[in-house]
Amino acid sequence: MAKVSSKLQVTVPKTIAERYGIQPGDDIRFEPAGETIRVVPAGARTQEEEIDTETRLRMFDEATARQRKREAGRTRAPATERGWTREELYTRGSLNAD
Repeated sequence: MAKVSSKLQVTVPKTIAERYGIQPGDDIRFEPAGETIRVVPAGARTQEEEIDTETRLRMFDEATARQRKREAGRTRAPATERGWTREELYTRGSLNAD
């Protein structure tokens, strides 16, 4: 939680600054987002900046390829070896379960 100072200044929490690479002296934008306010590093795209369809499709294809690569390295147990069934999920923890 950050407080607004008497000069209307806000301190960015350290964990947020580290996560998004915000350094002292960097510019940030305050953008209205309905009933909330978004704080955006100056180099990030705004919602108003439209990405053309070709670029959006290319980015989607790249993300799909990355996901498939991640999934290829995983080994999953067959559904019969999980120790539970899908049907059990609907009754697990229920007071009416037998």
